[in-house]
Amino acid sequence: MSISLHRGAYPNTRLRRLRAQDFSRRLVREHQLTCDDLILPLFVIEGRNETQRVASMPGVERLTVDLLAQKARELVQLGIPAVALFPVVDPAHKSDDARAAYDADGLAQRAVRELKNAAPELGVITDVALDPFTSHGQDGLMDDSGYIVNDDTVEVLVQQALSHAAAGADVVAPSDMMDGRIGAIRTAMEREGHINTLIMSYAAKYASAYYGPFRDAVGSAGNLKGGNKSSYQMDPANGDEALHECALDIQEGADMIMVKPGMPYLDVVRRVKDELRVPTFAYQVSGEYAMHCAAFENGWLNREAIILESLLSFKRAGADGVLTYFAIEAAQLLLDT
Repeated sequence: MSISLHRGAYPNTRLRRLRAQDFSRRLVREHQLTCDDLILPLFVIEGRNETQRVASMPGVERLTVDLLAQKARELVQLGIPAVALFPVVDPAHKSDDARAAYDADGLAQRAVRELKNAAPELGVITDVALDPFTSHGQDGLMDDSGYIVNDDTVEVLVQQALSHAAAGADVVAPSDMMDGRIGAIRTAMEREGHINTLIMSYAAKYASAYYGPFRDAVGSAGNLKGGNKSSYQMDPANGDEALHECALDIQEGADMIMVKPGMPYLDVVRRVKDELRVPTFAYQVSGEYAMHCAAFENGWLNREAIILESLLSFKRAGADGVLTYFAIEAAQLLLDT
């Protein structure tokens, strides 16, 4: 965007005049962060009345299904509109064909039902991808050469998405980056009568090194065994490609799109929002969270100020909302101000 300079030269124009007092700064503020912008990722585990610390993500815990009700009510009180669910699957339930992904009584499906029973007004977003369920830790089915096959994976993803919708999920969020999966899921949703189930597509998901702590949290790092996901996730060097991915997913029936990771890819968020004008979200991923926490613990950065500033940067870049592990803390800070 080019700017035509209409203001006069200094000293007729002193831009600092608008910054001089609190009231004027508030009046001309271009962007605002509110609780409505926050989505909390939740890790769910088997068992009862148990929490597990995630060592690489200070302050983040995995929860058993029965503890989700209490968490849901807390989030509603804070005004946080939605959660994103990620199951931590027992290794005994992982397989090459990821059949546990679409089990009607699976961990994710039971967690959805628990959350919707406890707090019907809380939006529940489910992760549609196979990496928690595959024995090799990849997001799709693998052929004999080690390549992640596309079309066979999409068939399983459709079954997974339908099982989430049947359990009561408000939003299914395919994060696998297979070609054509949005169209296949949307067609199946229409066929099965889930016409109001939203699709939030991880449309521009990069093969990033920032995901390490998340893979520890969901237990897929050990299965991946040093492998990578570069044959289906996007090359961090590419920006134009992200626009093609997002445009295709919207055309296929996605209601919202996601850019992941977040802060290192704010340029992509801005381009997507400017050029496509669709609901656009971003994920402040585990690596971003862990880096911030390390700086806080060492006294290098002010925790409260950085949490709010980092999230505000997403809004300035054009994001309509942010998945963030800071959601509860940010909401409390916003309500106190």
